[in-house]
Order: sequence, then structure tokens, then C-alpha cells
Amino acid sequence: MLDFFAGSQLAFSVVLMLVLIGAIMGGVAYSTFFERKISAWIQDRKGPNRVGFFGLFGNFHFWGLGQPMADGVKFLLKEDIVPARVDKPLYLLAPALVFIVAMIGFAVIPWGGDVDLTGDGVADVTCQVADPGIGLLYVLGVGAMGVYGIVLGSWASNNKYSFFGGIRAAAQMLSYEIPLGLCILVVVLMTGELRLENIVLAQVGQGNTWNALVHPGVFVLLVIAQFAETNRLPFDLPECEQELVGGFHTEYGSMKFALFFLAEYTHMITNSAFLVVLFLGGWDPLPFVSIPGFRPEDTSIWAMLLKMGVMGGKIAALIFFYMWVRWTIPRFRFDQLMQLAWKKMVPLGMGFAGVAALMVYWQVPAMSWPAKVLWGWVGNGLVIGLAVVAVALTRGKVTGRQPNLPAIPLTATARPKPRPVQGI
Repeated sequence: MLDFFAGSQLAFSVVLMLVLIGAIMGGVAYSTFFERKISAWIQDRKGPNRVGFFGLFGNFHFWGLGQPMADGVKFLLKEDIVPARVDKPLYLLAPALVFIVAMIGFAVIPWGGDVDLTGDGVADVTCQVADPGIGLLYVLGVGAMGVYGIVLGSWASNNKYSFFGGIRAAAQMLSYEIPLGLCILVVVLMTGELRLENIVLAQVGQGNTWNALVHPGVFVLLVIAQFAETNRLPFDLPECEQELVGGFHTEYGSMKFALFFLAEYTHMITNSAFLVVLFLGGWDPLPFVSIPGFRPEDTSIWAMLLKMGVMGGKIAALIFFYMWVRWTIPRFRFDQLMQLAWKKMVPLGMGFAGVAALMVYWQVPAMSWPAKVLWGWVGNGLVIGLAVVAVALTRGKVTGRQPNLPAIPLTATARPKPRPVQGI
């Protein structure tokens, strides 16, 4: 059986794709459960703990692990209402488009390196669904398509609050694509690669130096941009219920509503895998240390499973971080959101890209890991220091109001005089 897969990368990729789809769908389902449990932990309460497998385990609640199944049944049984004045074809297409775009991004992620299925010491297949020469550009292109479904759904809903949410989503995603692209440009400059598996190998080689350790400022900037790309708090302005009722999905219900949020969690998993590959060493468990079983030349099936386990653990840690931030930091005001992108993150990204270009000019990527890390920290520190100085010199008065609003007149803040009480 293994000989058949060893002779066909296509057959191995199809099986791997089916396994990953099942794993990602299971991860998406239980992400909703852990979202609730983590929010409960942060807010000092219990969260879901009563929905279990009563038929199999009697009165044993099993820590509430049946909650995702209950949620799925609830969405399937809800009445599926289509408002009368929507653009029905686009209204029905939008949630499916968002979900499909979120699902296809994982195809180019390298999960376990090369694999020797026959035990003859020669790698037969690669633990990757697809291996295009421009895998990094593929992920960027697929990720940028996510906004289309949101805008289509908001437009087709024929609801002004939905439409405002869709326009916000378009403005937000287009703005944060620029610092995200600048951060990825740093990785491309340092590694000289667009193939994601070669980017992982570049971090495993020369002392296992992860890109996050060489460019910590770029890593933080990319994490912030990915929060905005996935519409997660504090960047969830397209669905801000305090201002827009429910945002772009106001007119959606039942499984169409569920698809939007399943796509959000799927996008989080894909983005986390992308971040792990670019900055956290991919399937390498520890920086600066070469561990048997995780070297590029370790191509056994067990080594592949270990590498996939490390990838899964890093992705789970990033998903936990996403959820932790959501229940800790309040959302921005929309003008603050846009100012953060254009006035703060874009100049920082350009500075980091300039530092990376100078490091390549001075051949820093070919140096040993202590020198590479030192150069990276000095360059990132200079950019951040200049940014702090620029903000300190140009910072205006903090008022909590949008700068383009008129000043509040003094008479508006004065206490009104009490009216005399008139007798009967």
C-alpha cells in the first residue's frame, strides 16, 4: 500500500488533503468550544460544561465537549429565512465564497518535510498538498480574496448596516495588506525564496535560527496585521454590534450565518500555519538546537508525524493567543484603526524592509546565528527607536475624539440653569 503512494505524489497529496480537511474542520468546531472556555477563564466563570455524551457515558458531562455538536445541530435546525429584498444569487454565494477561500489556503503549507515511505533511505513524497514555485504568493492571493465574500454579502443584503460593515471590511483589509506584505518582503529578502518549504529549511539550517528571533519587530507587526486580516478583536469593526447591529452578516441566519464564522476560524488556522512557516521555524521544535527526528534528512514516517505534531502545537498556541487577545483588549474606533495602519504600521514596515535590504547587501543571512541575531536586533531596535522618537515629537493632544470633529463649545458643557417651579 505504501509503495503505491511512494510512486505517486498526487495520490499522497489527495490523501493528505482529506486528512487535513478533516483535522481543520474538527479544529474549527472545537475552536468555538475553546473560545468560550478561554473567555470564561479570563472572566472568572465556568463556560460550557454541561453538554456531554449522555447516551454513551450516562450522567458524565465530559467537560462540555459536546458543545460544538450541539451548536452544529442548532444551526442546522434553525429556520433559514431569506429576506424579501436581497439580491438572492449574491446573498447565497457570499458565505460559500468566504468559506471556500478560507479552506483552500492550507494547500501549500509544508507540514512534515520529505517522507520516505518505503524505508530505502530515499525520500519518495513531500508532506504537502501542493508545491508551487510561488507558494507564498498563492497564500497572499487567496487571503486577499476573503474580502470579496464579505463585501458581496453586505451589498446583497440590502441593509445599510450590513453595507457599512462590508465597506469597513474592504477598507480594513486593503489597508493592512500593505504592512503585511512589507513584513513578508523581509522574509523573502532574507531567504531569497518564495517556496514555503524552502523558507522552513532556511530557518532550520545554520543553527536553527528562526526568523522571529532575527526580526522580532517584523514578527510582531505581522501578528497585528493578521488580527486585522481575520477580523478579530480589537479589529472586528466590520461586525461591531454597538454601531452596526451585527455588521456585514446582519441579514444572515442558520447555516449561512454559521459559514461566516466557520470561515473566520478556518482563516485563523490557515494564517497561524502561515505565520509558523514564515517566522517560527515550521516543523522545527526548538531554535538553535538540532533535535534527532526533526532534521531535514529525517524522512521516516514517524519523523513526518512528529513534525506534523509540532506544526499542530504551534498553531494551537497561536489560536490560544488570538482568543486571549480577543477577551482582553477592547476594539479600536474606526478612525484609530485606519491611522494605526497608514501612519504607524506602514512606515514601520518600510523601515524593517529597508533594514532587511541592508542586511542582505552586507551578506548577513550567510553569517552564523549569533551575528545574524545581533544584526537583526540592532536593525529592528533602530527602526523602533526612530518610530518612538517620531511619535513623541509629533504627538497631539489626546482628547478621545476624532481630530476632524469641531471643538466642543464651552456653553455646551456648562450645567443648565434650573427652571423655576411655577405654582398652580
